[in-house]
Amino acid sequence: MEKVTLYLKESYQELMEHVTWPTMAQLQESTVVVLVTSVILALLIFIMDLACGFTFKSIYGVL
Repeated sequence: MEKVTLYLKESYQELMEHVTWPTMAQLQESTVVVLVTSVILALLIFIMDLACGFTFKSIYGVL
């Protein structure tokens, strides 16, 4: 149990003293990048799905 307590204390100390946390502006910028990338990928997958659907429909006559 002593090892677990020591681990938790050292982990807490590491988080409070050695980790550099991002600023609010950095977090907002990263969030915007993730959202824009997600929308672009979703649209790309949607377009590819439509293209495959039309291709299969034209080849086989059914979707």
